[in-house]
Amino acid sequence: MTYNCRLTKVQVHFKLDNALDEKLLERISTAQALYGVERIKVNPAMTSLEVEYDATRFRPPDLEAALRRCGLAIERV
Repeated sequence: MTYNCRLTKVQVHFKLDNALDEKLLERISTAQALYGVERIKVNPAMTSLEVEYDATRFRPPDLEAALRRCGLAIERV
C-alpha cells in the first residue's frame, strides 16, 4: 500500500505578549506536540514565534486558537 503524504506547509509569525521564561518554554513545548504543527521557532530577540504548520490540518484562526489553548499569549503579525 502506498500513501501520498503531501503537506502544505505554511509559516506564520506571532508576537509574544509576555517575556520568555521557563513556563512559556514549557507551553511552547506543549504546542509543538499539536498534530499538524511541524515546528515552532523563537526569534533571536526572544519576542516572537515562527510557527510552521500543515495547512491541511489548520486554518490560521484555528492554529492561533490552538496555541492559545496551550497557554501562549500571542498576537499574529
